[in-house]
Amino acid sequence: MRTDGAPARAGEAVWRAPVIVEPVTVAGLRTILRRSGPDQDDTAFVFVHGNPGSSEDWTALLGAVGRIGRAVAVDMPGFGRADKPKDFTYTVEGYARHLARLLDHLGIARAHLVLHDFGGPWGLAWAAAHPDSFASAVLINTGVLLGYHWHYMARIWRTPLLGELSMATTTRAGFRLLLKHGNPRGLPGPFVDRMFDEFDRGTRRAVLRLYRATDPAAGAEPLAALLRAHPRPVRVIWGARDPYLPLRFAHQQGDVFPGAEIHVLDDSGHFPFADDPDRVEDLVMAFAARVARPV
Repeated sequence: MRTDGAPARAGEAVWRAPVIVEPVTVAGLRTILRRSGPDQDDTAFVFVHGNPGSSEDWTALLGAVGRIGRAVAVDMPGFGRADKPKDFTYTVEGYARHLARLLDHLGIARAHLVLHDFGGPWGLAWAAAHPDSFASAVLINTGVLLGYHWHYMARIWRTPLLGELSMATTTRAGFRLLLKHGNPRGLPGPFVDRMFDEFDRGTRRAVLRLYRATDPAAGAEPLAALLRAHPRPVRVIWGARDPYLPLRFAHQQGDVFPGAEIHVLDDSGHFPFADDPDRVEDLVMAFAARVARPV
């Protein structure tokens, strides 16, 4: 077990709660848990990463939100330092079930979700199935994607043989070049290098299986209907220059979550928590403080 100290902002003394990093086994799968704040609470802010990503995406935000309440994140199966078994169900439904087992294992009865990328479908599928436990959501370049068509990389990954060839030939230099597209502010070098280091053979296999098993157009409307029936506070944070999830989907979340607050970061891309961390932290913290202590 170790403690990660999230860095303060330049020129500011920003206090963050310690972030504890430790292994945990859920349903026979070993993973990495990052946690902050009071560990005994049965209500928590639950951060769910996307592809490619891991719980380390959230270290700074975990420490910040840990000042308000319990905050947790794990590497989901197939990603980061989690187990990457061939027999895991790499589908949206499979990840939603695993998230339910994780929350039960951690004693979390009520969850404020913070979601990014594929963490959106996973977390929102869990929310639709557990409305009594779903408290609120922050959607960072993700959500219910009505009428979505796959981006160009997803189309490659979904194509047999071509997807395997793409994964086998992805180099660090090529990975860096790919992430320059749609990120006008640029992504921090250590962030990109860490993502590539985690993008190992097991993760590449998991990504192919996940994308080939997912039909976003088929599942979006039923999911939207379930979530509309149980409205919750929602804040949407969207990098306008996202090449994978266009800006129109940010505004679409208002149709699924009546009253959703939509914040567009004009010069950010798909990873606004990495390219504009101060602004994202401000937006997350203001929302978290409100939903944790509703008036």
